[in-house]
Amino acid sequence: MSKSQDSYTARDIQVLEGLEPVRKRPGMFVGSTDINGLHELVKEIIDNSVDEALAGYAKNVWVVIGKDEKITVADDGRGIPVELHPKAKKSTLEVTMTVLHAGGKFGAGAYKVSGGLHGVGASAVNALSDWMRLEVRRDNKIYAQEYRRGKPTSQVDVVKDTQTPKILNLPKTGTTSIFLPDKSIFSTTNVNFKTLSKKVKERAYLVAGLCFHLYDQREDKELHYYFDGGIRSLVRHLNRDKQPVNDIPFYVSKSLEEIMVEASFQYNDGYQETIESFANVIATSEGGTHLTGFRMALTRAINDYARKNNILKEKDDNLTGEDMHEGLTAVVAIKMNSEHLQFEGQTKSKLGNAEIQPIVNQVVKEGIDTYLEENPNQARKIMEKVILAAKARLAARAAKEAVLRKGALDGMSLPGKLTDCQEKDPAASELYLVEGDSAGGSAKQGRDRKFQAILPLRGKILNTERARLDKVLEFEEIKTLIIALGTGIGDTVNIDKIRYHRIVIMTDADVDGEHIMTLLLTFFFRYLPGIIEKGFLYIAMPPLYKITIGKEFYYAYNEEGKNNIIKLRANGKKISIQRYKGLGEMNPDQLWETTMNPAARIMKQVSIEDATEADRVFSMLMGNEVPPRKRFIQTHAKNATLDI
Repeated sequence: MSKSQDSYTARDIQVLEGLEPVRKRPGMFVGSTDINGLHELVKEIIDNSVDEALAGYAKNVWVVIGKDEKITVADDGRGIPVELHPKAKKSTLEVTMTVLHAGGKFGAGAYKVSGGLHGVGASAVNALSDWMRLEVRRDNKIYAQEYRRGKPTSQVDVVKDTQTPKILNLPKTGTTSIFLPDKSIFSTTNVNFKTLSKKVKERAYLVAGLCFHLYDQREDKELHYYFDGGIRSLVRHLNRDKQPVNDIPFYVSKSLEEIMVEASFQYNDGYQETIESFANVIATSEGGTHLTGFRMALTRAINDYARKNNILKEKDDNLTGEDMHEGLTAVVAIKMNSEHLQFEGQTKSKLGNAEIQPIVNQVVKEGIDTYLEENPNQARKIMEKVILAAKARLAARAAKEAVLRKGALDGMSLPGKLTDCQEKDPAASELYLVEGDSAGGSAKQGRDRKFQAILPLRGKILNTERARLDKVLEFEEIKTLIIALGTGIGDTVNIDKIRYHRIVIMTDADVDGEHIMTLLLTFFFRYLPGIIEKGFLYIAMPPLYKITIGKEFYYAYNEEGKNNIIKLRANGKKISIQRYKGLGEMNPDQLWETTMNPAARIMKQVSIEDATEADRVFSMLMGNEVPPRKRFIQTHAKNATLDI
């Protein structure tokens, strides 16, 4: 196929059905009508431009968020065809924008690889926009058409004046989409620039050589992304706050049976695994057959190398897939004909094509074999890492069995320091993790014993970011917590066995209390993330101040609240302010009234909005590498609130 506009014509556009279902059930097309659905709207138009790049025609994508909340996405591709469509008897541009399932991504069309909604992207965005304008630059002309809630308000005409933001100086060919999301459908039309830039940056890694230009005119921001190294650059980026084991990342890129396979990995000296996988630039957060193929190849290749080089003796068991996980950072991406792409579930979060697994397995296995043979120093470091992980796995299994055995030998009794509740239904039960015996005493006396359990923790628990599971399980306070939760740990975790659906971290409002809270959050994120994903983890919000004005008293949870109470209530009366630094300073009634009573308390639910970013922050703040942490402190020192 020659890379010219003649190769992308009206015959590439197929018409399947109309547009009405989109406005009736927007969630079916963009997932939701909240800010996530809004971002999906923008992503779909961006992905149309990315598809032009994947087809070999676009080199740049521009994204502008205007002060009026209009969003502009432009590219330097071929431009959507504008000539009369042979079947629809109207402009192909209008067909593409107003008919669902009309696009070059069906049949033997213009796109073999696509990351959009299989041709519904542009028309779905049009249907969910209050206003939209398409400008197509082809044949040394600019063609334009405008729409209102999916319906054309003008013909496709040649225009002299462009409505593209003046900040952009676009080339002679390409497509520009300008749209205003419909406020009657979306709960917000205010795009989050940080979230959008993350999605764009991800695509820049996946399509090496494609340049993205982002502008936020609301705050006068701009970002530009270009990664010539592709997913190798992404692996280095994911490991940027960690110490690499093999300083030369593994990389393979090969096409087999019309499937393009790319994979890269690099080990670090940490204990957590970070793997990202993609299919046609769509993030597959739940993995799928491509990730399974990668894991199989990695395990086989390392075992083969270990046997061949006598690292594993004849009597030794093979290394397991689990041994390969520790400190592994990897990216796996496949590209294939969009027609044959299969996902499990509407969210496209798991690749389902069975034929992909053996193809990825073969490509990656051959690639790793070559990499290990050609890089003996890198191979030695990787082998040392996985052999050490195998030894730790055996030690952790023994330690874990000891923990479980302890629970069994106690007649399935719970830890002595746990003051349990009467309720046996986990959905109605709460566990408060409190700091020390003093706060534990107040909490035990102030609680509602029917549904609230108390577990006091003595001192600061182990920093689990810097410890393998075997070391974690040697720490008494963590063993006690695991037994109290009932979930198990490691490869036998079962969140369905949890004994409480609300686990509340309740620490003092001082530096030590915040440190303990951070250590607990690190433990849950690294070893029991399912508890966070299920929405079972909370942080209690005890008041910072008790303000007595005359005979009345009030509680304030922050400095602003304190000032507002004084301003509204004082009126010349005598004021007494008590600053709580420890939960033990409150009597049981006060603790119940302010912090534990479901009718009056304030709690924060812990969630993971961005797992990759959360992994980076925990690694940076709680890991062994000092320079990244130092940079963070220097950058944010002015924003710190010190309570000395």
